[in-house]
Amino acid sequence: MLNRYKITIILSIIFLICSCASKSLNSSDNAILTLKPYWHNGTWVFDDQRVNLVKEPFVAGIPEMINHITKDIPNAKNKFRLLFSASPFPGYQLRVKWVRQEKGGNWYYSEELKKEGWLCPALFKYYKKAPKEIYVKAEPINE
Repeated sequence: MLNRYKITIILSIIFLICSCASKSLNSSDNAILTLKPYWHNGTWVFDDQRVNLVKEPFVAGIPEMINHITKDIPNAKNKFRLLFSASPFPGYQLRVKWVRQEKGGNWYYSEELKKEGWLCPALFKYYKKAPKEIYVKAEPINE
């Protein structure tokens, strides 16, 4: 049976692990991550309190990719969920492949759309290094 001292140590370790994990979401390649982008000042942005991002904009080709995958979601500019992963997952809508690094961010190419898009250094809040591929899906939020 565990005594109070051992329980306190175990709880302290769990707290420490959770605190470290919340400061960075660097995920494994098979994790599916989510964001809730919204339209603000003419582009898509997102907030993620877990990694201290507020109104982080998508730029340079990425808004057009988001427009493509949200075209069938009513009222997407106000609310939708974006799922993404470095590994394929059931129902993904778009795959982008890494092309090159530039200005701290990374360019990705969509074969389907024949378009490049630049992901800023905020990508490293989610991955330790730029994934070779990113798989994406947009879905409505029914609340």
